[in-house]
Amino acid sequence: MIITRTPLRVSFAGGGTDIGEFYRKAGGAVTSTAINRYMYITVNRKFDSAIRISYSKTENVDKVDEIQHPIVREALKLTGITKGIEVTSMADVPAQTGMGSSSAFTVGLLNALYAYKGEFKPPKQLAEQACHIEIDLCREPIGKQDQYIAAYGGIQHIQFNEDETVFVDPVICNARTKQAIEEGLMLFFTGTTRPASGILAEQKKHIDEKEALMKKMKEQAALIRDAIVTGDLDTFGKLLNDGWMLKRQLSSGITSPEIDSHYEKALKAGALGGKLLGAGGGGFLLFYCPPKKQDAVRMALSALRETTVALEPQGTKVIYVSD
Repeated sequence: MIITRTPLRVSFAGGGTDIGEFYRKAGGAVTSTAINRYMYITVNRKFDSAIRISYSKTENVDKVDEIQHPIVREALKLTGITKGIEVTSMADVPAQTGMGSSSAFTVGLLNALYAYKGEFKPPKQLAEQACHIEIDLCREPIGKQDQYIAAYGGIQHIQFNEDETVFVDPVICNARTKQAIEEGLMLFFTGTTRPASGILAEQKKHIDEKEALMKKMKEQAALIRDAIVTGDLDTFGKLLNDGWMLKRQLSSGITSPEIDSHYEKALKAGALGGKLLGAGGGGFLLFYCPPKKQDAVRMALSALRETTVALEPQGTKVIYVSD
């Protein structure tokens, strides 16, 4: 039996510029961090030659091509495992909440399948193959940032180049700054979920007319990286707000009157900035707020469920192996 643990993520700036239709023309960049919320994948040898897949439903099939779950099917094909295996998954947060759980699933699954075969694959290869499965094979209208941060972990500035290469650069800051970021981040669940694919598909249709806007979002990824490096967290919070003001212009489905109301209440209560995580439409609201103002923010958002969050320095890893 193999168990992998793969971190989910919080994207600070640049989300959306990792979509191929944009970065192939202008290059894209994001600054994001892995967090201490995880996707767990278990792979185990099955007693017989059949295949069992357990997620929100359970599949029992005899051949890989019969698997309905597209990511599992393509991952098994890619790794060359064709029979006698059981795959299960669990996550710390619901799916479709803007934390990159789908890509964490893909990266963690690949890591587990290779470990099952007795092979080690570095983060770069796991991220590349996860992108290939989700974007090329499964035709999901998504970007590349989630696969890379799930594979690498830490706080990263990730550049998506026009020639399809990807540069992953750690954001270097001292322990005091990391602690201050952790102490200042607040995360609230809006109570709604929404698939990213529909919103991202709409964004793709309007890439050309939104190009200037997206270039500003790309620039913000570098600005927020620099704010973290220098420890200027007031600017970090302001840039979160600036980025959200830009992102909400990309698509009609990104926000809603209810989400806007929650966001304004948090800022009036003392949060310096924030954003809705992921493609939009629901999921988690992230804020950066000085600790002395956090109780006021909690009171303002008492209708929402708060969850604590910390930074995760590691990417996907095997946490259990048995004979």
